[in-house]
Amino acid sequence: MTSFQSCAEQALRARYGSDALPGPLNDISARLLEHRSVRAYADKPVSDEILRVAIAAAQSASTSSNLQAWSVVAVRDRATLAKLGELAGGQQHVVDAPLFLAWIVDLSRLRRLGDALNTPALAMDYLEMHTVGVVDAALAAQNAAVALESYGLGLVYIGGMRNHPEAVAQLLGLPKGCTVLFGMCVGYPDPSEQTGVKPRLPQASVLHFERYDASDEAAQIKDYDARMDAFNESQHRKSRSWSQLATWRVRGPESLSGRDRLREALANLGFELR
Repeated sequence: MTSFQSCAEQALRARYGSDALPGPLNDISARLLEHRSVRAYADKPVSDEILRVAIAAAQSASTSSNLQAWSVVAVRDRATLAKLGELAGGQQHVVDAPLFLAWIVDLSRLRRLGDALNTPALAMDYLEMHTVGVVDAALAAQNAAVALESYGLGLVYIGGMRNHPEAVAQLLGLPKGCTVLFGMCVGYPDPSEQTGVKPRLPQASVLHFERYDASDEAAQIKDYDARMDAFNESQHRKSRSWSQLATWRVRGPESLSGRDRLREALANLGFELR
């Protein structure tokens, strides 16, 4: 067995446990399987050269009707990072990150283009256009993530940017029609902080053939809870089953960390969402 095959199989087992599914893995798919959230970084900057390659990868992602309804703000200023970490709910890894990327749903560029060409842009006020921006930004960010990890960098997504959308927009100087969908901390992983590859739900829970089938879901989730318990123990974390954590996260508006007012915040930032 080659070293590559051994690493690929190890990544599969980490995701799915002993029931890892065989498949024709290559270097790219193996690297994707090895993704993990990295929150501790070495004291080493991320170069502009690598950043620009990552953004080129982001711009190579699919985009609805080639509208490219997203932008990104790269932040290295320590004072700005400290404020972003505070707005995200006190996340220290935001404060410490060598590089922070704020991924933006950006409809402002299309509005400016319409104004420049004296063309109406009435469709911009509908939920569909916001959805287009969300999808475009998410696809772009994930392409960038894969590129960054290929250079040995680690990252973690920061949904806490939606805790206080107006304050984040003001801090980053965003025009009307822009909102930060999520952030991304980027840096070289601190070698003293080893994080494992977190298990995922069995493929049978998310992959359906022809029609949706949840008939065996209870057994699948029970197995996944056991694997997550074992993972948390290996990482010296407090053990709470995935079922408990997932249902706690959606128990009510109070569990949304201020994002229960997201519709109001988006309206304040210029998104009508009709």
